[in-house]
Amino acid sequence: MTGELVPIFRLPPAPRIGDLDAFTDGWLRNRRLSEHTRTAYRKDVGVWLTWCRQRDLDPLTATFVHVNAYARDLESTSERRTGKPLTPATVARKLSGLSSWYAFLVKINALAANPVGGADRPRVSRDHSGTVGLSATEVDALLAAAEADGGPARTRNQAIIAILADLGLRVGEVVGLDVEDLGYERGHRSVRFTGKGGAHRRRALTPASTAAVETYLLHRAATAGIAVDQLAGPLFVTASGARLDRHSVFRLVRRLSETAGIPAWARLSPHSLRHAFATTAREEGVPLEDVQDAMGHADPRTTRRYDRDRHNLDRDPSYAIWAARARRRTSS
Repeated sequence: MTGELVPIFRLPPAPRIGDLDAFTDGWLRNRRLSEHTRTAYRKDVGVWLTWCRQRDLDPLTATFVHVNAYARDLESTSERRTGKPLTPATVARKLSGLSSWYAFLVKINALAANPVGGADRPRVSRDHSGTVGLSATEVDALLAAAEADGGPARTRNQAIIAILADLGLRVGEVVGLDVEDLGYERGHRSVRFTGKGGAHRRRALTPASTAAVETYLLHRAATAGIAVDQLAGPLFVTASGARLDRHSVFRLVRRLSETAGIPAWARLSPHSLRHAFATTAREEGVPLEDVQDAMGHADPRTTRRYDRDRHNLDRDPSYAIWAARARRRTSS
């Protein structure tokens, strides 16, 4: 023993511009993210690097002034799908991912400071969501349309809509389910899944969603000529057996919404059912903290944003105060 300290690990050298893709890989490996979020973050960083290359700007020497210019360019960019300018929430999300990327470079001593930290980001209200919601009766109509839908994928589609409606899961959580994620816990038919941030979560299936999933599994097993307990791999699959993707679920929700006669069908998404879940749960008197836990939100303000009926004057606490005062006067 010489008494010298042996380093546990060695910090990587400061990255060169050509190494940034490799550093992006390292950043993403160190984040607990869903595959969809991982892909989105990689794309967002790629857009920033392209923007820098077009201006002969070294991303490692960029300042908050450059990031501000980039943000203003994003705000004037149109979405390819809708042709409309990017929303403040979208721009803020892109800058948030970029900030996380730079923060990683700072942590490994590749940079001295995060240039996104001092940038002028769009203000996004926590009390607003751009997702088009659904009323409880519209959700009922959507479920009825799924039940009446024809074709070989009817039982699969009905199970997907039932889970989206009854549990309010994110579309990525639904398509990421495996058959092995289904189980039983304390008398409940349950499902385990990986939520946002890589958190492992479980929820109870309702009698309706249980029946829809069991019917789908029976149909799928019969089609494959095997027993139900021999099914494995992705829960929701295509005709070829591949895992169903999120885009297919988007198209499914809109097609069935149009069939159901829902006026805003062309602007709906699977996330609309998540909004409806929160709103309906609060309408039925479910405590905010229980809805928050079910949706996997760390901040109750996020849950309140999903509750489209929170500004309904019928729920104004002044009525409860007045009613209690009236009872006291009556009893005195």
